[in-house]
Amino acid sequence: MHPRLPKSYKHAYPFKIGTTSFVYPDGYVPNVKMLAPYVDEIELLLFESAEESLPTSSEINTLSLLAKDFDLGYNVHLPTDISIISHDAAIADAAVEALRRIIDLTSCLSPSTFTLHLPYHETSAEAADVKTWQELARSGIARLLNTAGIKSETISVETLNYPFEWVEDIVNEFRLSICIDIGHLIVYKRLFSLAFDRYSEKTSILHVHGVKENRDHLALNHITEKDLHFFMDILQRFKQVVSLEVFSYNDLKNSLIFLEKCWQRGKDRKT
Repeated sequence: MHPRLPKSYKHAYPFKIGTTSFVYPDGYVPNVKMLAPYVDEIELLLFESAEESLPTSSEINTLSLLAKDFDLGYNVHLPTDISIISHDAAIADAAVEALRRIIDLTSCLSPSTFTLHLPYHETSAEAADVKTWQELARSGIARLLNTAGIKSETISVETLNYPFEWVEDIVNEFRLSICIDIGHLIVYKRLFSLAFDRYSEKTSILHVHGVKENRDHLALNHITEKDLHFFMDILQRFKQVVSLEVFSYNDLKNSLIFLEKCWQRGKDRKT
């Protein structure tokens, strides 16, 4: 038997609180069954694009029924083992087709967003190399949107290990949304408060997790006091989805308890 969370956090905040589909060492459906009574949304982690790694059509149908039974929403994290950015057009086309299939598979769940990685694998950060990468990214996004048949704003580009300014024009050009990953910004020494101030209107989801000694996706209580101050300020202004991107029961439980205490402390200061 998997342990249950101590209390429900449904509708506890002005934003939707969620977590990942990898909290328990089990499949998508068992995880959602365990978590559905306690959170507003589940981040379906479809990290691997191979068909055998994805939920089946039957599992998707079950997830849809669970959403109705538990007033639950979903967001989808698209695969990270493929990239629509490649100097090899055949590889990029294969990635676009794989993402299209996954979007088709999960669209019946009405995900709040499809989170997409646009990785930068070049060995140089020279302006010419960045520009080439941007053109490849632009081409990949255009092909994905042309084949996926979804509104562009349902694709949220995640903040990764490079300055988000590199992809900002592409986000604006295609009217995409943004996934601000607080943990990534902490690891890569970027000011997430400034990132939120700049991109808040386009941000559809926050990925939040603790960081210790540059190791991320830990329980939220590992966030430093300084970062916590800025983080809580962001939450006071955010109304969309906050996904606790952790991968174990203990990290989720500790994150939820920590967030509740911090939120209550903020409320007490205002009264």
